[in-house]
Amino acid sequence: MAHEIVIIVEGLTDKRQIEKIITDDVAIVCTNGTLGVEKFDDLLETYDLDNKNVLIFVDEDYSGIKLRKQLRHELPHAEHIYVSSEYREVATTPEHVLATALLSKRIAVNPIFLI
Repeated sequence: MAHEIVIIVEGLTDKRQIEKIITDDVAIVCTNGTLGVEKFDDLLETYDLDNKNVLIFVDEDYSGIKLRKQLRHELPHAEHIYVSSEYREVATTPEHVLATALLSKRIAVNPIFLI
């Protein structure tokens, strides 16, 4: 079954952290940094991003902000999830903070992480 929700993250550690917390059936896509046109087109096609609920969840650092800006331009319909700049990276953000942020975008999370 195709995923209706796609979360775009930067790296594998971000992906693993989010996978651990969510219970929804979503696709989590790693960009591994900024995207070239060709790589972006591949993602667009592979995941049918124009027709999905897309969430952008990237780090609050230089490369994350640059990627967010690019994705905002390429995917204007996407919603953005932000972590506090105090944590900087998705992977190092406390799990309960990530769970709350994901829940705020209607993503089901394991309630153990909300404590």
